[in-house]
Amino acid sequence: MPNASARPKNSGRRSHRRPREDPARNQLVSSSLESAQQCLFNQDYGPAFVHYLLVLNVAPEFKEFAKESFRFTLFKWAEELDSAGRIQDIFSCYEQALELFPADEVILNNVGEQLFRMGFRDEAARHFFKALKLKPDYVEARENFYRVANWLVERWHFLMLNDQGRNRKYQQAIQKAVHGGCTSVLDIGTGTGILGMCAKKAGAAEVYACELSKTMYELACEVVAANGMGGAIKILHKKSLDMEVPKDIPHRVSLVVTETVDAGLFGEGIIESLIHAWRHLLLPPPTGETASGDPSATGRVIPAGATIYAVAVECLEIRRHNKLCVSEVGGLSMAAASERLRSPVSCTADAFEVTEPYTTERLGRLPGGYVQLTEPVTVLQIDFNNVEELEGLSSRMVQRLRVPVVREGKLDALAVWFNLHLDQESSLSTGPHEDTCWEHAIYPEHTSKGFLLKTGDELLVDVSCRETYLHLHSMAVTRNGRHVRLDTAADLRDPEAELCSALACLQTRTDICLLDYSEMALLNNERYHRSFAAALSELVTRLKAEPPTPGEPADPFYVLDVLEGFSMLSLVAAAQGGVRAYSSVEKSRQQEVLKRLARANGVPDDSLEFWVNRDDYQMGALQRPSREKLWSAILLDCVETCGLIRQKLMEKASLARCLLERGGRIFPQKIVVLGTLVESDTLLMESAVQGLDATLGFNIAPFINQFTVPVHVFLELSTLACRRLSEPTELFVLNLMDTNANYDEREVQVLTTSAGRITAVPFWYDIHLDDENIVSTLAPDSHWKQAAVVLQRPLEVAEGEQITLVVKIRNSSISIEVRKDI
Repeated sequence: MPNASARPKNSGRRSHRRPREDPARNQLVSSSLESAQQCLFNQDYGPAFVHYLLVLNVAPEFKEFAKESFRFTLFKWAEELDSAGRIQDIFSCYEQALELFPADEVILNNVGEQLFRMGFRDEAARHFFKALKLKPDYVEARENFYRVANWLVERWHFLMLNDQGRNRKYQQAIQKAVHGGCTSVLDIGTGTGILGMCAKKAGAAEVYACELSKTMYELACEVVAANGMGGAIKILHKKSLDMEVPKDIPHRVSLVVTETVDAGLFGEGIIESLIHAWRHLLLPPPTGETASGDPSATGRVIPAGATIYAVAVECLEIRRHNKLCVSEVGGLSMAAASERLRSPVSCTADAFEVTEPYTTERLGRLPGGYVQLTEPVTVLQIDFNNVEELEGLSSRMVQRLRVPVVREGKLDALAVWFNLHLDQESSLSTGPHEDTCWEHAIYPEHTSKGFLLKTGDELLVDVSCRETYLHLHSMAVTRNGRHVRLDTAADLRDPEAELCSALACLQTRTDICLLDYSEMALLNNERYHRSFAAALSELVTRLKAEPPTPGEPADPFYVLDVLEGFSMLSLVAAAQGGVRAYSSVEKSRQQEVLKRLARANGVPDDSLEFWVNRDDYQMGALQRPSREKLWSAILLDCVETCGLIRQKLMEKASLARCLLERGGRIFPQKIVVLGTLVESDTLLMESAVQGLDATLGFNIAPFINQFTVPVHVFLELSTLACRRLSEPTELFVLNLMDTNANYDEREVQVLTTSAGRITAVPFWYDIHLDDENIVSTLAPDSHWKQAAVVLQRPLEVAEGEQITLVVKIRNSSISIEVRKDI
């Protein structure tokens, strides 16, 4: 803490005139400093912060002197405000702090962390990035920036910019339109600005662009300026729906270019944005009278339209992420909940609490593959140059398609892709056999028991467009002249069966419990739950065998489950007998499911409790509700679904060890990090823009590659296109039960098994619950994905060459340096 009687040194130029002293000011500064220090000593951080603000505003010469104490006070006061839910006050304090210290990398980093926790990823990234520019070796800011960069500049940006075929086709279509008379252009959702630059390079007289993301807007401005078009392309940080003529652009344009499409074509709002463009920003489309007139007097859109296709598929990977596939979990029957659990994706008219009608996957990368049960069928054709068709899309009558089944199998989903027609001659396909940056829209089938399609069936699929989404719903099949419902297998022509089905749906609709895809896959992971049940049983058996303390009654064993999301492990523990388990499941419907399962499996009511007043950042979740007792077991969440170690894991483990009773245990007790050397051009393409050729010669790579992160997440190693250059190797060990066994850095020697280029080091984990029970995140039934450190410069190696990996873990983040031994 600063000494109140000290005075900062005068670091300015020597003055010939002695400044006039202001006794009142000096007294105010001195007394406020003393008050700040006293409040800090008493841990009264709010008043201390106010006193420091007063001192530093009145006497700026004290900034360097008081900076460390001011930071400490600010962060402590922000923690108190956060715990009290006073979010507006937090940002007010940070705003005042940055007015005093606008170039303080530590304050900027903390502001970014607060913003990221609240979901403001764009703003968080800007603060982390600014902190890194001020101090490039600031480790905390760099790790934070890497985490948020995955959200801001999604990996498909790199794939798209590396897709030379796609970029060339867009360039040719734009060039043809501009040469045909479309001299004023608007690029909607410009991203890096590449389509707008294509228009300008083709000779367009006026080019405008808009971008909603602040991060991408700033990036586009940098890219356009670096390519010598800064004064020729006007970029607006704005949603196209908010643009007006002449406020934002001087007049209507003759060409709109855009690629605001997702896997389901309409999910990024292309229909809404094009309707608005036709009504307010674009010249009218050609009519019979204007078709042969001046092309610059009419408007058009690139892409001109699209054709959407669908196919029914059988796929175990899709199935286990969307519905319950097991009858038991950790020895507990799931019959009482089998009809109530499902993923949050549905296209039914009575879809409950559903956010979107589809999820996305790359069909070619699904573990275990998939089987097409029907031939692809055309679902919808749309003309983006017909505004009446666009406006009528949402009010179209539901179209029922009859899709012949050509192969027997379980119906798990409808998979959708599209052809994007850039103009009359050129198209882009996102089909499953194309190598593109797009994923495929997956419409899962939720029938709990699964419906077996047979050759000769006709699958009935209802198609509609509601709320700017494409909706596909498989409702029935036609078999031997009868319509059979998928959910009940009842004959639709049987009124009694239809009535019973409707009543059953009405009764269970409000009981549906939605689980995230990863939560559903976890629930279906039998090996995971079987291993946990065995480890918990061994611990409880051992603790029961220990002689009780004389004179004290036998207490139950207390188990705390603090895993993220929906977890069955608290119920698995409670079923051991003589255990009182605490669950951190927060959602009321998920709690009801656990209670229902507890009753159905004969678990006493007082053996399972819910405890939701937890604070992840203060780690208060590990404190005992009843302080006179310690935990027999604490179940920690160690690995994120994306393949990274959870943040603050070791801090939580350290606190958990202090709260264990004698003989108690943390689950898992240790984590072994495993890895291998691979050569994979796919990982390079998904991690950074490779050179200038793919981006049509435009200088984009240095700017977008600022958002390259060294660790690639949500990786499916079993289907990754790669060559293995080594055997799996143990890289690191994190011991959660013995802090003395841990280290921060380790060198690992790896022998190459093949010659090639090392482009990445994929890694995964063996999670040791105890000495006997191990769960691997690489297992085929794992709900976890893997991650990989991608090298900035590939390393050429020969077969049998020894490679050194320098593995570091800091704040739960893994970094790997690869070098050849000399």
